[in-house]
Order: sequence, then structure tokens, then C-alpha cells
Amino acid sequence: MTERAEQPLALVTGGASGIGEGCARILLEKGWRVVVADIRAEAAQATADRIGAAALTLDVTDAAAVEAVAQEAEARFGPVDALVTSAGVLQPPTPPEDFALADFDAVVSVNLRGTYVTAVAFGTRMARRGRGAIVTIGSITAVRAVPLHAYGPTKAAVVSITQCLAADYARSGVRVNCISPGFVATPPLQAAIARGQRDPRLLTESAALGRFVAVEDVGRAAAFLLSDEASAITGINLPVDCGWLIGAHLGTYGGVRPARGGA
Repeated sequence: MTERAEQPLALVTGGASGIGEGCARILLEKGWRVVVADIRAEAAQATADRIGAAALTLDVTDAAAVEAVAQEAEARFGPVDALVTSAGVLQPPTPPEDFALADFDAVVSVNLRGTYVTAVAFGTRMARRGRGAIVTIGSITAVRAVPLHAYGPTKAAVVSITQCLAADYARSGVRVNCISPGFVATPPLQAAIARGQRDPRLLTESAALGRFVAVEDVGRAAAFLLSDEASAITGINLPVDCGWLIGAHLGTYGGVRPARGGA
């Protein structure tokens, strides 16, 4: 049975948790219909049920599966007007000599290839209709040296892919932008902190605003970039990092200047 409505439709990959779930929730609040797409079928359905969205199972490393999901989504729910490519995997800060090539390839397959395949599958359909918007998820690690020898380069590539697709699709009415989050308080980061692998004080003190990024912060940025309010914006990389990029180097000068007080 075909399920259609007047509200615009957004599909969020990696939408079962973390940044993807945050984007899905904010888009719903802004009046979008949302499809949560995730490789974890049960988690996708549970999240969709909890927030009031639809769910599809999607493995972004399988190009044929991505194409099939693009067809299914549009057959069931109508044209996909917006896409958020939030599916991604992390890696530990491992010295390169200890980082297995198989693990490197796995990060590249999801973060880089998966983003590209998904953006093309849905972007091609948008371009044929003459309208649409895509938000990719990069990272502040795309523009800084970090001990993440697969993750960082894949996110830099996502920024580049965003620019390439933005130029390619622009005259077809499709905008493509990237959001590069800073340290987001997602379950994987919280688990790493609990294991003693990351120091939350170091992470937040390096950010000018002195706090973690919330998934809702990323979701609100994505909702703006996907909306008509951003109709003149395409091909950008928007850091949503609580000022980490401007604050991280200030340790050389004694750190971010403390608050001056307030009312």
C-alpha cells in the first residue's frame, strides 16, 4: 500500500541512534515526515516507533541494497525531498603501525563509499525531479591532524564529495551541504569516557563554549540546511563544534579565556 502525505519527506541514514536519531527527531519537530534507515533493523524500528517515524533497513556498504531502499522508500512514502547521510563508524586512536588494514578498509567502506553511494542514489532521483537537498555528516577531524588515520581522511573526503556533488547537482535544483560536528555526546563517546579512554575535561576545555555538542545541535543545523531558508546555500562545510576549531590551539596561550562574569 502506498503511504503518502503533503509534508516533505526526509530519510536519515544511521538514524537509529546518535547524530542520526537527533537529526530525525528535529526534522519531525519541524514538520517533516521522516524515514529512519539503519543497518540495525530492530534498532531502526524501535527508534522509529519511539519518535513517530517510519523505518527501513539499510546497509550503506551494499550499493545494490542502497538502490533498492531508494526505490522502496519512494514507492511506499513518495519522493524523498531530503537526505541526511549520518551512517558512519568510529575508530580508536591507534598508532598506524597497529591499525589493521582490514579495519582501515571497514571505515572507508562505510564513511566514504557509503556516503557517496547513498548521496548518488537519492541525489540522482532528486535531480531528475528538479528539487531536493542533502546534508552529509563530516567531522572536525576533516581539517585537523588527529590519530585517526582512517576516520579523519574519510571525513575529509566527505567534505570534498559534498562540494563535488553540490556543483554537479546545482543546476538541477539540488543543494548539498556538509555538517562537521565536534565532540558529540553520543553513546559511543560516553562509553569511551566510561572505559577511561577519553578525558571529558580535555574534550570540553578545548571547545570555546566549554561543552559537548548535543545531537540536537547537529539536528537543528541539518534542519536549517535542508529547509527553504537555506535556499541560497550549497557546497559548504558547517562546523557544529562548540568552538573546538577556534579553541583547541589556545592551550599555547593558557587556554580559552574564562568567563568575565554575568548577571
